Amino acid sequence: MTLCNVPMHQAVATSAALGFPIAMAGTIGYVIAGWHQSLPLAVGYVWLPALAAVTCASVLTAPLGAKAAHALPVASLKRIFAVILYLLAGYMVWRAMQG
Repeated sequence: MTLCNVPMHQAVATSAALGFPIAMAGTIGYVIAGWHQSLPLAVGYVWLPALAAVTCASVLTAPLGAKAAHALPVASLKRIFAVILYLLAGYMVWRAMQG
């Protein structure tokens, strides 16, 4: 988005807003895929205690992330975002090499 001259703060906000429907689609997919499974404390393949923990953590920390994003200069925010993306990419490559 920044390549299309969208301000960094708006790009971060849009990314965060789009994360919710993506997470919902994934959750629904795991519920449907595991619908006939009999797992304790789960609906399909979604373990309800983990769902509750992730939901609570997201709701509680989202305002902190928004406040931090608006407090940081754009250059710092871009660097932090780039470092996180490189770390995630490295982790994914490392996991792929594991087999």
